[in-house]
Amino acid sequence: MNVRRVVTGHSEDWKAAVVSDTEVAPDTVGLLPGLAWYKLWGADRPPRFPDNGSQPFAPAFFPPLGGYRFLLFTVPPGAAQRPPVVDRKALFTEMEQTVPGLALHMERNTPGMHTSDSIDFGYVVSGEVWLELDDGKQVHLRAGDTYVQNGTRHAWRNKASESCRILVVLIGVPRQPSRLDVAREST
Repeated sequence: MNVRRVVTGHSEDWKAAVVSDTEVAPDTVGLLPGLAWYKLWGADRPPRFPDNGSQPFAPAFFPPLGGYRFLLFTVPPGAAQRPPVVDRKALFTEMEQTVPGLALHMERNTPGMHTSDSIDFGYVVSGEVWLELDDGKQVHLRAGDTYVQNGTRHAWRNKASESCRILVVLIGVPRQPSRLDVAREST
């Protein structure tokens, strides 16, 4: 299923104009059936107006410092107990081609667990999902719930029988060295 995206911009005389009305197809990874990412908009630096409404350059999945991403993603049922992928190299290659940079943030030994240098504002559009944190604690989110993910280690687990769709805005944030990193450097 595609998602409609309407984009406005400015004409040459700085009048508001609809510059694009298109369907956005999901990005999918064959080795991870049911997962889908709709990259709706994003840039690697703050916008400046007036602009012509052209799609900014934003090649990587996660935004750099000062960048942002606007996307919709789908977590399929059974994402809590995903079977192990036999060919990890093929999975990494396919993910890197489809959603550049996402695989680099994923933990090898804990499927789905990842950490990014971003603050993520999310809204559960449909279905339900469990947000798992690094201590194993899980928070159950349902349609209509929101979350603010502050660059913490986490995974999305769908224990329900239907897919969960989440609308999210990611903003690149600098990560400060942790107390553990500082302690290691001082020894």
